[in-house]
Amino acid sequence: MNEERKREIKKPSLFVSVLPLIFMLIVLFTGLMIFKVDIKILLLICAAFTVCIALYLGYTWKDVENEIVDKLSKAFPAIMILICVGLMIGAWVVSGTIPFLVYIGLQIISPKFIIVTSFLVTVILSVSTGTSWGAAGTVGAALMSVAAGMGAPLPAVAGAIVAGAYFGDKMSPLSDSTNMSAIATNTNLYQHIGHMFYTTVPGFIVSIVVYILAGLHFASSGEIGQVDTIINTLAGLFNLSMPIGFLLLVPPVIVIIGSLCKKPTIPVMMISSAVAVVIAVAVQGFSFTDCAASMVSGFKMDMFVNTSLNLDTIIPEVSNLLQRGGMSSMMNTALMAFCAFGFIGALTLSGSLDIILSKIMKHIHGTGQLITLTVILGVLVITVIGEASVTFLMIGGLFRSEYIKRGLESKNLSRSLEDSITVVEPLVPWSLAGVYMTSTLGVPTAQYAPWACLCYTGIIFAIIWGFTGFGIAKIKPTSDSYQEYLELNENNS
Repeated sequence: MNEERKREIKKPSLFVSVLPLIFMLIVLFTGLMIFKVDIKILLLICAAFTVCIALYLGYTWKDVENEIVDKLSKAFPAIMILICVGLMIGAWVVSGTIPFLVYIGLQIISPKFIIVTSFLVTVILSVSTGTSWGAAGTVGAALMSVAAGMGAPLPAVAGAIVAGAYFGDKMSPLSDSTNMSAIATNTNLYQHIGHMFYTTVPGFIVSIVVYILAGLHFASSGEIGQVDTIINTLAGLFNLSMPIGFLLLVPPVIVIIGSLCKKPTIPVMMISSAVAVVIAVAVQGFSFTDCAASMVSGFKMDMFVNTSLNLDTIIPEVSNLLQRGGMSSMMNTALMAFCAFGFIGALTLSGSLDIILSKIMKHIHGTGQLITLTVILGVLVITVIGEASVTFLMIGGLFRSEYIKRGLESKNLSRSLEDSITVVEPLVPWSLAGVYMTSTLGVPTAQYAPWACLCYTGIIFAIIWGFTGFGIAKIKPTSDSYQEYLELNENNS
């Protein structure tokens, strides 16, 4: 019976194999750029089309369903982490941890080095909060006002802000894109982040040098009024005085120590959140009900009941910074992953990926060529569809098995995806990130892009390390992927 079942299944031709990918690119591009349709609906349309192809090839709906469930089951731990990230951000805001990090970050601004300082401040904020848009829309917008008052070159400052904001979007465990890249490649989150140091730290150093040289002769006695307003407002809303400030750093320190000690991610996040709640109640004066609401739905300004400040007069930059977090804030990304895995599951079952890869990989003979192909494809796809999450899932599903089969840890793939997708997205004028950065910072994408050094140095170093072998993680007998590596090579022997 099983033999008869196997004979009924057709092997897809190259045309049939690429058809779902072509259909996906057309649907996503037209749906997002022209008709402004929610991407989750577009993903379901792509999934439905690919399911039809799988059925045409002889698979049953039960086969398709099992494959999708299998994909989701492997990704579910990472999706749980994503939801815990939202919970933790809500706890960090209500405890005063995130406000304190912003408070101290803003105070290091030096008018003489506004460009490099803009980069460093947004790095601190984006790593702490895990949001590039939040960093650019709050501190970034304030820094642009400072730069305008100083007469600084605005494209350079905007480029530095974008680069700094996406440093955190790439490296923070709180970032949606960081978690999504790990999900797409089935890679441990902290192993993924640690592996990115090989390409991100050199880019960080290059950025620092460029921004220092660019602002070397720049100096001004301009005022930093809006920054002062943010600092004073945060100090009025939260208890940020010393030595309380040191206590507010405990929640992120717990995450850092847990990461360094390679402890399970979710328990570490829950412990950090619990400590943050205790601080919120004991130090900031919030009720446990407020803390719970912040962790579920995000922090809200109306939770301040004992402040002497008039909440109606607080500038939008402060409100935008504080009103965020909560598990519900991550559900959109989680739903997107569910919809995308419908497409990826059906595509994998049909065997289309194997056909496409077999054609491509005939011309790919080394690690350097494989990584180069990965980053080039990442740049091309993100440029076409302008949406990072889908690109992660698409390319991650396409290349993961090939990396494992060649004895390369999946974190090599996840790093290459971040180097070519996460940080390139804001350089695409028609992407949501590009539109947001332009509207927030007031500088066209084409003008700030040359100054966003970190957004393209990762590609350069990824390719260099691929050909030299530096920073390339190989699968060892002790690796979690070793059994999968043996199975893939046994099937292909």
